[in-house]
This record gives sequence, structure tokens and C-alpha cells, in this order.
Amino acid sequence: MQFIQRPPLSLLVREGIRSFKERVQSVRFRRTYQPQVLGDGHPVVVIPGFLAGELSTQPLREFITKIGYSAYDWNMGRNYARIENLPKLLKRLNRIYKKHQLKITLIGWSLGGVYARELAKRNPEIIRHVITMASPFKNVRDSNNISWVYEIMHSQEIKDAHEVLLADIPAPPPLPTTCIYSKTDGIVPWELCIEDTVSDLYENIEVDSPHLGMGFDREVLELIANLLAKY
Repeated sequence: MQFIQRPPLSLLVREGIRSFKERVQSVRFRRTYQPQVLGDGHPVVVIPGFLAGELSTQPLREFITKIGYSAYDWNMGRNYARIENLPKLLKRLNRIYKKHQLKITLIGWSLGGVYARELAKRNPEIIRHVITMASPFKNVRDSNNISWVYEIMHSQEIKDAHEVLLADIPAPPPLPTTCIYSKTDGIVPWELCIEDTVSDLYENIEVDSPHLGMGFDREVLELIANLLAKY
């Protein structure tokens, strides 16, 4: 893979302000938005990004519930990039599938999208669609503005174990997968968040959103509503 530069500092320093502004502006949108067709009630599991937890995805899950689907948190607390969470998540997905008897849509924000792709590859029979939001699945550890936190938090042994898992992440799951990305992302390079090959199964959709605000950006919310209705 060719070297990809991390997002410029100018975008990084604007992340907080842009994300706060988008969250405030989306309140009215989330309150008043009405889908053309109410959802079919199928389960949607939302996986947070690195160091984020339930509160970060709450606005998105509430929006998904409002438009007619059964939204679930990943139920693992904060996402500390622990690979041991994958088997636990698979068990949770199987319980949700058995409860609804309907295939699940997985939505992953940033690192959460990396989890979503791997979960869909491990058990594609119960997954209907994967949506990633600003997920650098082509290279999680390099070329981004938060990788230093990961390096501090994990031992070399854990990082070596992660390398084995991450080697297969760029390969897409064998089912519909939508990659939402932003060229104004201040955390991860957008080039690492898209599929190389677009087809009937795999699509890339660009939005104008900060990385930290993607889960409540108005454009992204409306896009997710349309995607949930489509698949």
C-alpha cells in the first residue's frame, strides 16, 4: 500500500468545535425527521469508536429507534481495542438474532467499523448489511492522529496479536457493505476508509462531516435512514 499522510493539523484542531456545533444543530433534525416509510423493525447494532462508549452512540441509536428499527448498543463499555471482545460480540449478535429472527445491520463508527467488518465475516448468515463511518480498515495503527494513544495503552504482545487480526480487515465481508467517509476528517485519512473496488455489494459514500461528529451529523443520519430502508 502506498504511504498515506495523516490528516493535517488544521483539520484536527477544528474537530472539537465542528463536532459540538453539529451535535447541537442536529437536535432539531433528529426531533422532527420523518422517514418516507417507517422501518421494518429489524435489529441494528451500533459499535462505538476507539475510547468511546454508549453515550457517544446514543443520539444515533435513538434516531434509529425513532424511524422504526430496533437499535442496540454493543454493550461492552468503552472501546479499548480489545480483540477478546469479538467472541463476546458474536454471542451478543446471535442472541439478538434469535430474539428477532431477523438479520442484523451492523453500524460501526471509526474503530467500531473494523469490528463490524470482522463480525460480518465471521458470521455472515445473521448479518444483512454493514455500515462503517470513518473507519480506517485499511490501516488502523498508522497515518492517523490518535495512533499514539493506542501505542501507549497496549503492550507489544497485544499489538502483535492485533497484527494477525488486522491483516485480514481490508478484505470486505461477503454481503452489502457501505463505507461512509469524509475528506474533512481530522482524525483518520479518508483514503483508508473506502473500498478499492465498488460493486453491487460494496459502495463508498462521501459526506462533509468531522470524525468526532459523524454519529450525529444530519447528512449522515439521513443517509443511514435511507440505507436501512434500502437493505
